[in-house]
Amino acid sequence: MVRDSGSPRVDAESDFMRARRHQVLSGLAARLRNDADDVIQSMSFDDVVDALGRKAEHYAGTKVIPLDAIVGSVDKARDFDRRFRPTSAVSRQRWERLSRASRTGEEIPPIDVYQVGDYYFVRDGHHRVSVARSLKLDVIEANVTAIETFLAPVGIGARADLELKYWRRLMLQRVPFTGEARAAVAVDNPFDYGVIAETVEAWAARAMHAEGAYMDKATMAARWYAEEFQPVVAMIEDAGVRGKDERPAEAYLRVACERYRLIREHEWNADVMKSVTSKGKRKR
Repeated sequence: MVRDSGSPRVDAESDFMRARRHQVLSGLAARLRNDADDVIQSMSFDDVVDALGRKAEHYAGTKVIPLDAIVGSVDKARDFDRRFRPTSAVSRQRWERLSRASRTGEEIPPIDVYQVGDYYFVRDGHHRVSVARSLKLDVIEANVTAIETFLAPVGIGARADLELKYWRRLMLQRVPFTGEARAAVAVDNPFDYGVIAETVEAWAARAMHAEGAYMDKATMAARWYAEEFQPVVAMIEDAGVRGKDERPAEAYLRVACERYRLIREHEWNADVMKSVTSKGKRKR
């Protein structure tokens, strides 16, 4: 419940001090838990869109949006934490002025936000969001511009997630997997996506040289998945050499690298698999 002393000025001052105190204590607790900074910092809109790939945008109108869905900022990510508590007292007077206005019932204009999936990023109105959260409100009125991205905007809660999305996007732009293949070719190490892209392109180069015919990107992705990835993963499964928590694509990369290291060959057959697996499955 929001405290009300009867004096909007005093209450606004208390609101700010409480928000700052909670932000400081939250930061200290996060460091004691050894949490990464990006878990408590407001997310950067540019970082998210750069990772997911920006395709288009359109104005979606004025809406009432949940405050809990506002996770970041366009240009003030360091001025507020993930719950939009101020990280310094630099703009205290402005913050308290808005708090007084909200407490006395003055009309507060809508904020401006970008929408990326279910997430919102503030363009204008950071202090209004901060005050609204301090006053325990659940929603806020906003002018919304929706952003369409190359990758689905899900699972982007931390900077490590964005790095993984960034490298996956680059891989999919080089090798445009679709449908089942797009879901199956996934790894947990972001840099493995670059290895996958180079592996597919090298496979396509050898195939085009052997066949004497050009192969576009879509054909390259579909054929590699059907003619290389699926049969090899099936052999790996039959040989029982995929680790318990190892993704199929990770197992493919590990075994393919081991194959080339041992026998300098690009072909797959029972003898090759036997030669590779006889060396024992090693953890990546």
